[in-house]
Amino acid sequence: QVQLVESGGGLVQPGGSLRLSCAASGTIFLINSMGWYRQAPGKQRELVATITNTGSTNYADSVKGRFTISRDNAKNTVALQMNGLKPEDTAVYYCNVPLLTYFTGTYYADQYDLWGQGTQVTVSS
Repeated sequence: QVQLVESGGGLVQPGGSLRLSCAASGTIFLINSMGWYRQAPGKQRELVATITNTGSTNYADSVKGRFTISRDNAKNTVALQMNGLKPEDTAVYYCNVPLLTYFTGTYYADQYDLWGQGTQVTVSS
């Protein structure tokens, strides 16, 4: 099966920048949408941004103009560039793939609702 591995995150001062990356392992045939979600303490997980394999993007209103999602289809990676970070951006950030098709070595199979392990982003002075 395919796994999502995240990198990036950390502690940054307000107004600073961070870049998150997520890579899907395995022999992948197709990934349509990839995205980022976040969950702050005591709050529900929320959508941050998504991107399709044709480059169409969608952002939460709270991050528009500050965050940029991008992907490399050849490498099956998705990145989130976060600029102008605010304390309210503090959360655990998760990479998500709703559906992908991969090759098991024998046949093609679908895998649904994959999540990365999460990476902490803390914005504080």
